[in-house]
Amino acid sequence: MQKNQNVYDKENIFAKILRGEIPCTKVYEDEFSLAFNDINPQSQIHILVIPKGEYISFDDFSGKASSKEIISFFKSISEVAKQVGVDRSGYRIISNHGLDSHQEVPHFHVHILGGNPLGSLLVKGGK
Repeated sequence: MQKNQNVYDKENIFAKILRGEIPCTKVYEDEFSLAFNDINPQSQIHILVIPKGEYISFDDFSGKASSKEIISFFKSISEVAKQVGVDRSGYRIISNHGLDSHQEVPHFHVHILGGNPLGSLLVKGGK
């Protein structure tokens, strides 16, 4: 049975990381955000940035988070990119939303990818 995609799942892996139940390799943390290395990196640098609040997707985050949370979250992405040194060479930020985009964890998050040439953004035809 598929869970309701409009209700936050408090048992998702990122919620467990935020509660300290699952370890992560922390790269950055502030009042509203946590950034850590992806356990299955798709580039030399692959960091996930998550808000500490219970937000399912970008739509959920942008609609429910305070202005202070939103500003802080996006500034944290920039700070992480500088901290790991991809601010000069270039990087990609990606956030998947919903089933068609293959969002695997129902907690809003952004991937920071860089450290090497990344190639095309998408494969034609989606395959």
